[in-house]
Amino acid sequence: MNLSEYIINDIKPLSIEDKIGDIQLLFNQLTYSHFPVKNKDGVYLGCMSETDAHCYNKNKNISEYSHAIEGFFVRQNTVWLDVLEAFAQNSTNIMPVLNEKNTYLGYYELNDIISLFNETPFFAGAGSILIVEKGLNDYSFSEISQIVESNDGKILGAFISKIENDVAQITLKIGSTGLNDIMQTFRRYSYNIVSGHEEDSYIESLKERSDYLNKYLNM
Repeated sequence: MNLSEYIINDIKPLSIEDKIGDIQLLFNQLTYSHFPVKNKDGVYLGCMSETDAHCYNKNKNISEYSHAIEGFFVRQNTVWLDVLEAFAQNSTNIMPVLNEKNTYLGYYELNDIISLFNETPFFAGAGSILIVEKGLNDYSFSEISQIVESNDGKILGAFISKIENDVAQITLKIGSTGLNDIMQTFRRYSYNIVSGHEEDSYIESLKERSDYLNKYLNM
């Protein structure tokens, strides 16, 4: 997936010699959480957050608050999933992009990268979400794949969505006409079904009603 077309360069980094008032004014006009800053030679230094900028004296130079500049960025060839991770780690909605020579090329907007995520088969493809869990040292993705594919299913995506008390929770997107056989196989392999398909819930409901009816008839 080529991200180059998503690089935006309609704003240029402020100089560290600019006033804090300049960056405050830009934050009032824009919706970015951070703004890029360069040194007097034009080399990218990092970003200052809106929260920090509004705490400082507008008449002083940005250089007097250089300790607040956060040096995050991604490369032009950074893959989109790592770009998304960089956004999350730095709690920002703007991500500066540098080439291999550390030249500032522009920036990514968070919404653009998220839209790419939404276009992946995991979200856009037809299929059903299944969440299973098992001991952290007991599950394996090879076993999960074998369970799904042995029941004529196709994994469109999978990730660890939660780890708690040595139990891993795995969220799966599965392309399949029916998930009940897959879910029953997961149970035979000692996986707990956290969230499943309506078909499984329907079968469980029928079983409960059948058990109740049998109990009633045997009274």
